[in-house]
Amino acid sequence: MFLIIVGYFTALSLLAFFMMRIDKAQARKRGQRIPEKNLWTAAIFGGGIGAYFGMMVFRHKTKHTNFRVGFLLLAAIDVALIIWSYQTFNR
Repeated sequence: MFLIIVGYFTALSLLAFFMMRIDKAQARKRGQRIPEKNLWTAAIFGGGIGAYFGMMVFRHKTKHTNFRVGFLLLAAIDVALIIWSYQTFNR
């Protein structure tokens, strides 16, 4: 069960990370952007770690306090849930 949970968080984090990359690239060339609600949705449903690292690596949305604080908080919640699932299911 633990591996399934880690796989879920990994998949959502990768999705959120690459969504940040794509949105940054689109912003640079003034292309069609990924709506902010989609970035938040990916982060809320388990991609907080990837969203936060994507924001930092690509320097995207870093001037927005709600993204900096929100993605960091969601990443911390994701880490806590992974630790909890390890302690609960990996016995």
